[in-house]
Amino acid sequence: MVPRERDTTRLPGARVLLHRVGRELQGAVDSTLADARGRFRFRFQADTSSIYLLSARYGGIEYFSTPVHTNPARPDTAITLLVYDTSSTAPVSLEARHIVVPRPDENGSRAVLDLIVLLNHGLRARVASDSLHASWSAPLPAVSTGLEIGESDVSPDAVRRQDDSVLVTAPIAPGQKELSLEYLIPRGHATVEFPIGPGGGRVNVLVEENGARVSGGTLALADSQVIEGRAFHRWTGDLPPGGSIRLVLPALPRTPVALLAGLVTAVGLVLALAAWRTLRRGREVQTPAPEPALEAVAALDARYAGKESETSAEEWQQYLSERVRLKAELASSLARRSAGR
Repeated sequence: MVPRERDTTRLPGARVLLHRVGRELQGAVDSTLADARGRFRFRFQADTSSIYLLSARYGGIEYFSTPVHTNPARPDTAITLLVYDTSSTAPVSLEARHIVVPRPDENGSRAVLDLIVLLNHGLRARVASDSLHASWSAPLPAVSTGLEIGESDVSPDAVRRQDDSVLVTAPIAPGQKELSLEYLIPRGHATVEFPIGPGGGRVNVLVEENGARVSGGTLALADSQVIEGRAFHRWTGDLPPGGSIRLVLPALPRTPVALLAGLVTAVGLVLALAAWRTLRRGREVQTPAPEPALEAVAALDARYAGKESETSAEEWQQYLSERVRLKAELASSLARRSAGR
C-alpha cells in the first residue's frame, strides 16, 4: 500500500518477498504477486530460531515489514506492507542526538560515539536529487578524524565522510531512522565544537571525565548516566538551527613539554656532575642525593603541570614565580659544588 495525502493506494500485482533471518541462513525463501486488491498470502513452516520479514520494491527502493508472527495457531493476517513515493525535498529533521565522549585512551585521543535519530514526518521517502548529492548530510567536528558506522537503520555502504561532513546516500523512508557514528578527537584538542546543522533539535551530551564543561542552546547539566559500568556526566537541552555544542575538556594529566624539558635538563646536570666525580676519583661512588631544589621543582610540577585551567590566575603566577626561584637556586648550588671539587 502507498500512503498519500488523501488516501492510501493499493498496488495490484506488486511482487512481495518472504525473508528468513537466522544465525546461519539469511535471504528470501519465497515470493508471490499481490492480487487485484493488493492482498497476498504465504504458507510456510517457520523455523523458531529465525525471524521472518516481508519486502516489496517500489520506485527502486526495497521496503521491509515488521517481523511476521510465526505462531501457527494465530496466523498473522493483519500485516500491512507500506511503500512510499519519493521526493528529494521530503522533510527530514533531527529528532534527537546523543553524543558520548569517553576518557582518552593511552594515546590521548577520544573515540566519540554519535547517535543520531532522524525523523521523516512526511509521506514520501527522502532521496538524493542526483548521484552527486546525498539524501541527508550533517556537519562533524572540524578537529575530528575518521568515521566508522555502528548498528544503524542505514546500510554502512550508504554512509561516508566527506571533509567535515557525514553523508547518507540511502533513501530515508517516513518514520524514525537511527544512525550510529564513531570518530576520533585526536590528542591536543582541549575545545571541541559539535555543529548541529540547519535543523537544530534535542541533544544529550555525555562526558566521562570530571571537570568538562558543555555549553550551547539550552543545554544544562542533568543527572549522571552509567554506561557499561562507567559513570558519565549528562547535559541535555535543545539547539537552535545552525547552533553548535561547545565542549571544553579537562587538561590531560601530563607535564607540558616546556616544563618537562626544563626538568629533564636539571636532572641531566645532576647526573653529569655525578659522572664527572666518578671519573675524577677513579673509583666507584654512589650518585649524590638529589638536590632539595630539584625535588621541590618536581613536586611543584606534579601538583600544577597541565592544570592551568583549574587554577586561579594568582595561584598559577605564584607557581611560575616559585619555579623560577627554585631553578635559580638549583643552578647556584650546582655551580658551588662544582667549584668546591
